[in-house]
This record gives sequence, C-alpha cells and structure tokens, in this order.
Amino acid sequence: MKLSVSHKEIWKITYPIIFGNLAQTIIVLVNTIFLGHVGNAELGAAMMAGLYYLVFTTITQGFSVGIQIMVARRLGEGNIEKIGKIFEHGLYFTLILGLGLLGVLSFCTKGLFSHIIASPNIYASALKFMDFRQWGIIFVSVNYLFRSLYIGLSNTKIITITTLMMAVVNIFFDYALIFGNFGLPKMGVAGAGLSSVLAEATACLTFFVYTFLKLPYKDYRLFSFQKFDGTLLRSVLKISLPTMFQRLISFGSWFLFFAMIEHLGEESMAISGIVRSVYMLCTLTVFAYSATANTITSRLMGAGRTEEIPKTLLRILMMSTLTLLPILAFFALFPQQVASIYTDDTALAMQSVPVLYTIFIGAIIMTAAMIYFEFVSGTGNTFIALILETGVLFFYILHIYLATTVFHFPLRWVWCSEWIYGVLILAASLVFMKWYPWRQTAA
Repeated sequence: MKLSVSHKEIWKITYPIIFGNLAQTIIVLVNTIFLGHVGNAELGAAMMAGLYYLVFTTITQGFSVGIQIMVARRLGEGNIEKIGKIFEHGLYFTLILGLGLLGVLSFCTKGLFSHIIASPNIYASALKFMDFRQWGIIFVSVNYLFRSLYIGLSNTKIITITTLMMAVVNIFFDYALIFGNFGLPKMGVAGAGLSSVLAEATACLTFFVYTFLKLPYKDYRLFSFQKFDGTLLRSVLKISLPTMFQRLISFGSWFLFFAMIEHLGEESMAISGIVRSVYMLCTLTVFAYSATANTITSRLMGAGRTEEIPKTLLRILMMSTLTLLPILAFFALFPQQVASIYTDDTALAMQSVPVLYTIFIGAIIMTAAMIYFEFVSGTGNTFIALILETGVLFFYILHIYLATTVFHFPLRWVWCSEWIYGVLILAASLVFMKWYPWRQTAA
C-alpha cells in the first residue's frame, strides 16, 4: 500500500473532516443565531448548557481518538482484517460509556448548575435546554466512533454527508421549535435542545446506513461480532484513557472559562456567546488539519516511515495557514456586521468587535499549536499529551481567574487566555518532538 503525504492527500483527508467538525459548529451557530434574537438570557443559557454538554461529549470523543489511532496504524501496516474487531470493541465500550454519561447528565445537572450559574434567568433557561439536550449523548457517542473509523481509513466522504444531514435537520427544527412555526409548539430555548438531539440522531442513522451500503465492511470483518477480547480492549483503553482525561480537562477548563465570565453579567455572557460561535467558525479548518496530522502521523509510524513526519507536519501547517487567512480576513473586515447576525442589539454587536479581534490572533496561534499537539497523540503517546496539556491548563486557568476575579480586566483581555494556551501547548509539543524518543512508540 502506497501512503502519500502530498498536498493532495492531506487535503483529501482534511476537507471531509472540516465538514465533520462543522456538524457540532452548525448546531452551536444556529442555536446562537436564533436564540440571540430571543434574548440575552436565552443566548447565555444555551451557551453555558451547550458547553456543559460538550464536556461530556469530549469524553467519548477522546475514546474515539484511540480507535482512530489504532485503525490508522493497522491500515498503515496492511492488517485491515483487524480493523473490524477494533471498531466492535469500541462500540461495546461506547454504548456503556454513553449510558453512564446520560445518567450523570440526568441526575447531576440541576445541582451543578445551581452552584455555577449566578443569574436566575440563565439558570432556568439552561435547565430547560438540558432537559432535552442530554438525550443526544448516546447518538453523538456513536457518531464520534464512526468518525474515528472513517478518518482512520481516510475514507471520509460520509462525514460530509452526515454533516449536511445534521445541518438541514437542525436548522429546520430550530426554526420550527424555538419560534413555534409549521404548526409545532413554541418551545424557546428547550426547542433548541430538542432540535440538536434530532440532528444527532439523524447523523447516527445515516452512518449505519452508509456503512452497510457503501463500505466494504466484510474486508475489514466489520460487524462480524467476533469473540470479546479483553486484551484488545485494554490496548484501546491504554491509548484512549489519557486522551479521554485530556479532553475532559481541556473542555472542562473551557466550561470553567465561561462560568467565570457568567459572573461578570449577562451582557458579558452574551458577547462571549457571539465570540465563541465566531471563534468556532474560524478554527474549523485548524482542528480539521490537526486531526489530519494525527492520522497521518499514526499511519506513517505504522508503515515505518517516521523520518517523513516532521516534513509532513510542516506541509500540513502551511496548508492550514493558507486556508485560515482568507477566513480571518473576511471576519476582520466586517466584524460588526458578523456580530449583528447574532443579535438585534447594535450596542452589543459593537462591544463584541474588540473581543473578536483578540480571537482572530488566537486562531493564528492555534494553527501551529494544534497540529503539533495532535502529532503527540498521533504517535500513541497519549499519556504524555495528557501531562503536557494539564500543565498548560494550569496557567490558562490561572490567567482566567486573575483576569475575571482579581483584576477585573476588560473582556478582550480575558479572551487573551487563548493566546497563552496556544503558545504554551506549541512550545511543549516542539520540546516533545525534539527530545522524546517517540519513534519507538507502539500502538
């Protein structure tokens, strides 16, 4: 099997991942746009509850990264008949994990929100949103597992298809259920939660149908449901568990970031809701290229071509930067107009502009940071990645605490925490590349 690391091959892997990342981004974007026209409390509630939900989904996403690394490694080795067994064991664990997370969401959310959210209006709306949103955790867990399979196989067309399906379903039901159109009940913020679940369920069904109709699953011995192999599952968990904890800590810190901002008031929360949505759009391609770096690193290691990895990472970085700059240029030229999409409040849109320029710089820093950090995970050294990010997040959270609680900095300086995170994680990843014996890692 000839493995290419050409620009064409990098783009072939990356562009469907961009659409895959767009799936959750579209849900956040559409919810933010519609609820921004309902009220600041609803907008803030959907953002807080959405981030809270995202913390739980990233645990399952972290597990799927381990599956992705192992699938890509077996593909690089040419042992494709082992891929089905890896996926099946991932499916067993994912379903159990998803049910466990649903239990936590069902029984712990109300008490946790009462201790974190200061505004009574945001608190009440956030609970309404989560009453429905929590049921999507099973679907999104399986969706991440399928994505890891297809990204590991570099067969990513289905990711584009499921993203389009999610977008259509989410937009339709958001418009219908938030405002009570097409004869459906007017549910407000709760409608946004329900529409998101329906979108994720649609994507899950599409993955299954596509796999049976289009993927040569018998070649991979997929869905043959071979005998349970505890050793294999332990091997998967050895790679996945550090990534699961890493994602939990990372996105938990992101949630904490907004929890501290929420204490600054509903206006700061509404501005941050707008900024967060724009930031996610700006970094869509950044995280797609970093996922590509992870996959190609693992494949090249499986093929014994580790000497090609540094040069390939530079090529991915160049492509990522060239893709990002036009997006940033557009947003930088029309920041107030972009912010106005999310709100009817002209003053709120104007106050968002300085913060938007802050995250534009952050997106540039994150381009290199995420590619080299995902390289660390791609080598199979997920425990090292956990240690690196934990250390970086200490300084990240320290800055947020000092900026919001001690010195009461303007909001744009609070958002400079993204600069701090990006610079430190990039430096740590480069030190790993130069000094750690990563070429000997097995997966």
